[in-house]
Amino acid sequence: MEKAIQWPQRLLTWYAAVRRDLPWRRTKEPYRIWVSEMMLQQTRVETVKAYYQRFLERFPDVQSLADAPEADVLKCWEGLGYYSRARNMQKAAQKVVTQYQGAFPKTAAELILLPGIGDYTAGAVASIAFDEPVPAIDGNVKRVMSRLLGIRQPLSQPSVHLAMKNALMKAIPTDQPGQFNQALMELGATHCKSTAPECERCPIIEFCDAYAEGDADTLPIREGKRPPKAVEVTVNLITSGSRVLLMRRSEKLLHGLYVFLLTEGDNHAKEKQTALQEAGLHVCWIADCGEATHQFTHRLWRMHIRHFRFTKAPTQAWLEDHNALLADMATLEALPLPTAMKVARAEAIRILLQQ
Repeated sequence: MEKAIQWPQRLLTWYAAVRRDLPWRRTKEPYRIWVSEMMLQQTRVETVKAYYQRFLERFPDVQSLADAPEADVLKCWEGLGYYSRARNMQKAAQKVVTQYQGAFPKTAAELILLPGIGDYTAGAVASIAFDEPVPAIDGNVKRVMSRLLGIRQPLSQPSVHLAMKNALMKAIPTDQPGQFNQALMELGATHCKSTAPECERCPIIEFCDAYAEGDADTLPIREGKRPPKAVEVTVNLITSGSRVLLMRRSEKLLHGLYVFLLTEGDNHAKEKQTALQEAGLHVCWIADCGEATHQFTHRLWRMHIRHFRFTKAPTQAWLEDHNALLADMATLEALPLPTAMKVARAEAIRILLQQ
């Protein structure tokens, strides 16, 4: 029997015996599979489990997600990061409702036309929910296939992705495409790991080129990434009695989420107070409240948290012009704030409790 036929069957047998019992593996409902796949992007499985359950309780079907206020969707997503995923999910849900009468398209070619869905997610949903024999190539699968095939060129090269896709199209069993794709992901997540791969436990070790050559721990080859750019940011906690100023972001980064007033740089507190006053805010500095960091994909925020107090509350016109509000404790806890504001929010809550 050809190796191209043997290793997929060996992999499927292994997967049937050892696969983890995950909530999204108990269904073939496309909406639920899609939600899980969107959440699992760049997020650990253990983290996703609780979010997945809460999200489905709040938005049990595509219609409820399409109809929800964006702020509710972002709040439910709070802590998962990469909030563009949540916004794209709602846009995709709205398109499914308006253009597909609430039923998800059944092919990868159609799914990829929905907002936020790329090759991988389209392949995963189409193969798992609709049994379409198409590959789903995520980071785990790239790692497994680069070692299995002995690919020693950088993953970023288009020829590498094409070689993997062609190999998988030949290997994928037409009767179990979803199980096959999930088995590859499972292998990458549990044994064929980025560091210290557990080759001796691999069910397809005898078919692996990298194991035979002894260089599994050096594959896949990735081109060096630029380190994230460090940016100094002051997080201004500006209070008025038992309320604190919040701003709704219009910038691309953290768009639509609520943050405290952010200013670039780490000027002396008195200089920062002057700058805020020049911006039309009557404030006085109270205390420095510590520091925090948060890394995004391409930048690192070094945050300096400072407490100011309004000496004269901002006008309603100013708040409306700047998409801002004075939030009490309940509002602060109800609105969607990004993880980057976690330390600052805790400090704001501590301050408000003392008022």
